[in-house]
Amino acid sequence: MTTDDGAPETGAFEIETPDEPRPFRYDGEVRPGEKRHVRYEVSETYLGDPVEVPVTVINGTEPGPRVFCTAAIHGDELNGVKVCQELARRYDPSDIAGTLVILHVANVPAYHAQQRYVPIYDLDLNRSFPGKAGANTAERTAAELWDAFLSKCDVGLDFHTSTRNRTTMYHTRADVTAPGVERLTRAFGANVVLAGGGDEGSLRAAATRAGIPTVTVEMGKAHRFQPVLIEKALDGVASVLAEYGLVEGAVSWPGWYRVVSPEDQKKWLRADEGGLVEMQWGPYPLVREGETICTVTDHFSREEHVVAAPFTGLLVGVLENPVALPGHPLGHLVSVDEATAREIEAEIRSGEFDGYRANGGAWRAGDEQNWSASSTPRKANRAPPDSLASTAIVQPWASAISRTMARPKPVPPSVE
Repeated sequence: MTTDDGAPETGAFEIETPDEPRPFRYDGEVRPGEKRHVRYEVSETYLGDPVEVPVTVINGTEPGPRVFCTAAIHGDELNGVKVCQELARRYDPSDIAGTLVILHVANVPAYHAQQRYVPIYDLDLNRSFPGKAGANTAERTAAELWDAFLSKCDVGLDFHTSTRNRTTMYHTRADVTAPGVERLTRAFGANVVLAGGGDEGSLRAAATRAGIPTVTVEMGKAHRFQPVLIEKALDGVASVLAEYGLVEGAVSWPGWYRVVSPEDQKKWLRADEGGLVEMQWGPYPLVREGETICTVTDHFSREEHVVAAPFTGLLVGVLENPVALPGHPLGHLVSVDEATAREIEAEIRSGEFDGYRANGGAWRAGDEQNWSASSTPRKANRAPPDSLASTAIVQPWASAISRTMARPKPVPPSVE
């Protein structure tokens, strides 16, 4: 079934909410109408100093659901950190019916080291949920966050980027067969959803299994802020808050929507030979069957191995390191049907398709100078928050922030 504007219905997963505003309790208490920034201790350093996770709890003046947003579960994945900072700054209790719980940096030791895993023993916090007291460092940290904040929420968004030396198209990952998850996924509004249960111990798998629909948002590269993607994610969060009644405003519909199930055609393209990698696709990630994605050559330019698309699809992830060994992933290709391919091509022609845009330009190195804000007009049915002017996304992030991140009106619109 579809809604009046042609978007598929998001399903009927009801969240029970109280008739009156309620306090949010962890070790402390955030009363209705209060916004609190805390540094929550989850562990200790070698020196016995506290390891503290920055957390913001915005408890609305009106009753409603509780939504969590998490970032930097992998410490070098920074786009979500900027999303969380802006969410904490722009929303106040008077804006919200319910509670918004924001974990700015979940993996503080890895964030300090600017690496993916908990340092020294390379523990993956995103394989450690819901955690376990008395276990290793990552599982103890996960347990602290789960017990104090995450388990008390109704739905969740977990922000990630690709790992180093790769980049990923803006998309979500979710178990759309679990109760309530497809509604959340559609409300966030990304075009592409990689469907599946998620790895054991991942936050979204643990939370979804516990009855808390949770979606992973994958967006761009590690070790940087990418304003275009950050803006899109902020729009997505606003849409989710509107869908669940925390704010008034429009719920986004992305125009086309592709759920790639585990049984669907998708493939990691891998190098069969070692050598130098030159990407030939782009600047958009739609490739037709038989088109060259990249070549792998030896240092003497005597041998060239062409890697072609085995089917028509979208490159949702690509290698950025220009060297490869046999077996190295070069790209992650997911299939699209002909109707979806034509819709994407129409968006490319009209300048609406921005799935591989980042930091004021295209994802591919060298394409940045060929892009301007006017080349990617926003969809008419996707209302941006007043605080993010489209012209600012081509400016350097630091200089644009004071102009683009002003507080909106009291009620904002709407590789794990």
